[in-house]
Amino acid sequence: MKNYGEKYGHFEMNQISGQWRRWLAPIIILIVALSIPAMGSALWLKVFTSVAIYTITALGISLLYRRLGQVSLAHVALMGCGGWVTLRLSHAFHLPFEFQLFAGGVFTAIVGMVLAYPALRMRGLYLALVTLMAAGGFSILIGIIQFPNGGDGFAGYAITAITHMERPYLAQSDEAFFVYCIMIAVLAYALVYAHEHAKPGRAWALIRRSEASAMAAGINVTFYKVWGFALSGFLAGIAGGLLAGSLQFLDARSFPVGESVMIFALTVVGGAWHWFGAIIAALLFRLMPALLNDWGVSGDAAFIFFGAALMHALATAPKGIAGQIAGLASRLMKSGDRHD
Repeated sequence: MKNYGEKYGHFEMNQISGQWRRWLAPIIILIVALSIPAMGSALWLKVFTSVAIYTITALGISLLYRRLGQVSLAHVALMGCGGWVTLRLSHAFHLPFEFQLFAGGVFTAIVGMVLAYPALRMRGLYLALVTLMAAGGFSILIGIIQFPNGGDGFAGYAITAITHMERPYLAQSDEAFFVYCIMIAVLAYALVYAHEHAKPGRAWALIRRSEASAMAAGINVTFYKVWGFALSGFLAGIAGGLLAGSLQFLDARSFPVGESVMIFALTVVGGAWHWFGAIIAALLFRLMPALLNDWGVSGDAAFIFFGAALMHALATAPKGIAGQIAGLASRLMKSGDRHD
């Protein structure tokens, strides 16, 4: 009886220890992120704010890739859609920032649902080409109508007068807005986590394995595919609204087609199968070029590294940098447990 009690107690302690280990990394990353305003200059604070924003975009891309096996090369364009709506509502109605942000996310979710319909009949390269064409179409359209800047009319664009967008009441300074973006990113992770551990997540897992099996099991494949694209689009729209709030204006040149391709590639390199892969992707996308420029090297040199990293990920590390880090951490923990 004593031996049983000791074994049961040991098992319970290991279970508690495992739960603490699972939450330890997110807590450490959050603490480090929140301490950045006290450590960095205004320039680097802007860079890390951009990292927080693009983490949300990469999270939406990884959701589609991981759960549905779908490739979307239009997420930077979707950010532009969310940013456009957020700016327009801000200049036209001066609504609370959170309402504008949510409205931009909802609008982009609807656009994501439209993009989902080609995904019902195609996937892989063909879907990638369709979404890339959509990104190209957005680039042309936004070059014509421009982003709202306080002007009159539907587009709200004026050539001579530029009005900056208002930030949230509690996040007027760059430091406060950075913390604001971190909190929104945490909520985005919570939203994805809730979906993945509920009925949509189970449906997506079965759809990715076999659509025929999913339909045989009574799953509405069309509905859950559209839902996945809507959620991914919503996250991109939220990121676009935050980018508008960070810069307080947007320019049509800020959303080139190539960036949509690049952020997807870096999401694969970072590791779409692990939660912190989106953070790694955003760091590569925004922090690395800034570091190279600071070291006197052209930021475009980062593309050479990105290309090599993508080839490495596809050839030898399909789960990306995050997968390699997680594997190493797992081996170290098992080694420590054996020594105990």
